[in-house]
Amino acid sequence: MAQAWRCSGLRWSADGPELAWDGGRRSALTWGKRVAFGVAEGGARTCVGARGHACPVRAVVPGRSTGARCEECARLDRAHSVAADTIADDPRPYHVYLAWFGPGMTKAGITALERGSARLLEQGAVCFSWLGVGPLMAARRAEELLRAALRVPDRIPYGHKRAVRSVLPTSAAERAAEVEDLHARAVALPGWPESLDREPCRPVDHAGVFGLAGLPGAVGEVSELIAGGVVSGRLVAAAGPDLHLAAGGGVVVLDTRLMRGWELRSVEGLAGDGELTLPVREFKREVSAQDGLF
Repeated sequence: MAQAWRCSGLRWSADGPELAWDGGRRSALTWGKRVAFGVAEGGARTCVGARGHACPVRAVVPGRSTGARCEECARLDRAHSVAADTIADDPRPYHVYLAWFGPGMTKAGITALERGSARLLEQGAVCFSWLGVGPLMAARRAEELLRAALRVPDRIPYGHKRAVRSVLPTSAAERAAEVEDLHARAVALPGWPESLDREPCRPVDHAGVFGLAGLPGAVGEVSELIAGGVVSGRLVAAAGPDLHLAAGGGVVVLDTRLMRGWELRSVEGLAGDGELTLPVREFKREVSAQDGLF
């Protein structure tokens, strides 16, 4: 019987994307590499736990959940989350950033200074720039200021990000234009937190890192993994948690967060290249531009 593995998600290293596995093993991903695995027959998806601790009851979780946690473990995880705004006394300095995912899709966010640009890679930001740096609560106030004064959201739905990756502007200058314009307007706002130092606009472009040049349009996205399902395809791009795979007669997006909690097995020699026996939903192309930004 093939050995079973549990995936802990897509990670971004200095060398590019890697699939991480429980136990510390990592699989480097390169363009054109075959990504193939099968979901254990007769199995169920179980909660991945929280804060480094296993779920005490190994609760079964829905296949479509990107969090892969039961209600209790999700509550515990968010209770210690900066993103959920539940920590106010973190002494570390924080960056405020502007991240662009496509035309009309720019968001503001914060990340610990020590993490560098890792958070931007994890979100699939095609272009970004730092906006300011300072204490956590000052960074939070800057987020609120941008939301109130310039109507800049703090979230962009992943479905919107995926749907436009193959039709983005071809030049880095075009991709940076909205970030540059918004950066200039943001740092000029009255009410800027005094303890937050403004940072110059220096756009960083991830289109090459993600492999987006010439990316074929995707026909859809995997909606969930199912027991006995198989994926076998060639990697054409990766952004945030997503793998764009040539499989099933076209390019399909697989959100690696859906892999967490399942027992996965090797299908080398058992599945043909391009095989896909998981549910796929078509993309909804009606992506609306941000209201009131430009």
